[in-house]
Amino acid sequence: MRSTYAQDRLRNLGLLLVIAVIVHAFYTFHVRPVAAGWEAREKAAQAGNPEYEPRRSVWVIIKDPEQEICFILFVWALGLSGVKFAALSRHRRQLDAGLLKVPPGYRILPTDVREYAHRLDELPPAQRDLIPARTIRRALKRFGETSNVQDAATTVHDYCESEASRLDAELALIRFCVWAIPAIGFVGTVRGIGYALAGAQTALRGDTGPVTTGLGVAFNSTFVALILSIGLMYVIHELQLRSERLVLDTELHVDDTVISNLQSR
Repeated sequence: MRSTYAQDRLRNLGLLLVIAVIVHAFYTFHVRPVAAGWEAREKAAQAGNPEYEPRRSVWVIIKDPEQEICFILFVWALGLSGVKFAALSRHRRQLDAGLLKVPPGYRILPTDVREYAHRLDELPPAQRDLIPARTIRRALKRFGETSNVQDAATTVHDYCESEASRLDAELALIRFCVWAIPAIGFVGTVRGIGYALAGAQTALRGDTGPVTTGLGVAFNSTFVALILSIGLMYVIHELQLRSERLVLDTELHVDDTVISNLQSR
């Protein structure tokens, strides 16, 4: 059976909590210690050789809190996307397998609707709740009530449109992450610029360390946030594409295998 909104919300928040704990532990025990060691070695090398050109490290780029939050949201969105991809795959497998095996040339009369609906009732609950099965059931139910083929076809079209809207609405949380990641990166940018401006006085005395550190925070947070948001936008594009194709293919499949075989009398 389809899960309720409360169940989905609890599952999503639970997934977020687990991911936050894992990512924070990774940052605490690996990213920040490695970044601190790298920076210490680079400062020592610069102190020993004024002409030494500092190298960049990916651990230094991602070590700040804003980047950590961005990664938490990114991994969370990937987890949510994985759940959606798995659900779409189940719908697609049922669609490709076919549900009603109507012999060539056979016509489904209003009196036959109960028999075909019973075939759908014999499916496991998880299979009965998939989009192809629900769409066929709606078509048969409408045809059994009205004995009108056009009414059944209209019902299929309207139901597929409502399913397309529902699938699109279920991407709202992932779209939120796509928006939130650059916003958090911008927070890091503002924080870094503020830190750099606070060190302007020391820069006038020849110590540019606070300024360069602040600018590094600003640019690194923006860089990481933009890269992650671009990757996540591609994932959403794939989800939307698969959802739209599933609904369109379902409507065509029902039209070809059910609607075209209906006969009022």
